[in-house]
Amino acid sequence: MNRIVMTNAQGPTSPHRLTILGSTGSIGTNTVDVIRQLGGRDRFEVMALTGASNIDLLAQQARDLGVKLAVTSQEDKYAALKDALAGTGIAVASGQSGLDEAASMDADWVMAAIAGTPGLEPTLAAARRGANIALANKECLVSAGDVFLRAVAEGGGQLIPVDSEHSAIFQCLEPHNRKAIERIVLTASGGPFRTHSREQMAGVTADVARAHPNWSMGLKVSIGSASMFNKALEMIEAKYLFDLSPDQIEVIVHPQSIIHSMVAYTDGSVIAQLGCPDMRTAIAYALTYPARGDIEVERLDFARLARLDFEAPDEVRFPALRLARTALQRGGAQGAVLNAADEAAYHAFVDGQIGFLDMADIVETVMDRMNDGRTAQTIEDVLAADAQARTYARETILNKQKAA
Repeated sequence: MNRIVMTNAQGPTSPHRLTILGSTGSIGTNTVDVIRQLGGRDRFEVMALTGASNIDLLAQQARDLGVKLAVTSQEDKYAALKDALAGTGIAVASGQSGLDEAASMDADWVMAAIAGTPGLEPTLAAARRGANIALANKECLVSAGDVFLRAVAEGGGQLIPVDSEHSAIFQCLEPHNRKAIERIVLTASGGPFRTHSREQMAGVTADVARAHPNWSMGLKVSIGSASMFNKALEMIEAKYLFDLSPDQIEVIVHPQSIIHSMVAYTDGSVIAQLGCPDMRTAIAYALTYPARGDIEVERLDFARLARLDFEAPDEVRFPALRLARTALQRGGAQGAVLNAADEAAYHAFVDGQIGFLDMADIVETVMDRMNDGRTAQTIEDVLAADAQARTYARETILNKQKAA
């Protein structure tokens, strides 16, 4: 079993040169805090930051970290960012060209934290130039796994997972026993609707669905956790990160979110990574690998914890897991199709156009419609499948609205 995640026996140099793609989101703000805790400017030279509409936060981060370049992905926010950083000597850019410029800067490490498909191309550009990628953007592997892994291999950089589940798997893997891996077990909290019936879930709103019981995350990931589409994406991501077959990827519901994931070996041993639910642990591990940083996060108190619960996921109430397995089995562009249809359905749900349960129906309809053997071997393949899936998803959404 060959893993794309590579080791670096020499450890990180100090200071790191680092770029954060998506610094104002949940992962990005936690990354900024981890940088502060690990030594700030004494240990990290932050080359560039990118954000979207939160200009005040982006400008504050840029000033605090002394970055070279600050980028807003929204071109109409360029003037506001320029004004906010006037007199600092920090260069300002916007739009896709600005994201590409940030990704191309000479940083040793790039934190890939732009949510969704918009994060694909800048992260791919960073991988192609040989940057080490701390990967928090699932879509790079879900939509373009073969393309992205090829770019990492040809660029010669490292790929370290930042998702808590994949970071846990990475920490539990024994490099000398890779052939003895029987399966991996991704844990899922079950989200806010773990005990809800389908009838109860049918009428929930985005505000209710975003309330995760354990983790503090952005809106897209929070709603993805509620529908378990986030876990579906993680299943596909795991296949590419760790070179697994679909039947080696298991999901178990673990409401406490203390065990972040596990690796089961052929001798019956199961190795788990535990910790309080805090993304800063996985972020720090990625940025300091193969060492471990000293950061202030809550420590586990086993006596107070008392119990850990597990249950099998219900794929009737949460069909996203079944759809992920279908995408893995079909291969080709089905990962890109699932992701694009999910993003379109998510936006329609947040905008109040469809119900919570409609999201999975829309994704499945689009996946079946595009189950035509198309491949995803080039970025052009991926983008074409993505665009077609979004078109079909919009058609399906309109049909549901008309039928309602």
